[in-house]
Amino acid sequence: MKTTPKKSSTLIESQSFEDALTELEGIISAMEVGQMPLQEALDIYKRGIFLLRQCQETLNAAEQQIRILEDNTLRPLKPDTLGELEDK
Repeated sequence: MKTTPKKSSTLIESQSFEDALTELEGIISAMEVGQMPLQEALDIYKRGIFLLRQCQETLNAAEQQIRILEDNTLRPLKPDTLGELEDK
């Protein structure tokens, strides 16, 4: 499977978390095969790092929003408290 990284101009494009994660998974799969030339591997690795950082930033932003919504008191969700959350 030959996967070529997107052009460097796409490094600044923003894509959905799901799309970035799917592309990152494809990059990982392609690199695990280990059948690409060194320069292509470096380029695709660079793209993978960019996507990983983008996903981490998206997750951090989502966590921050949850903290704000939960009044900065994140706590484990227990099955017995699920009814309490639905009543709010």
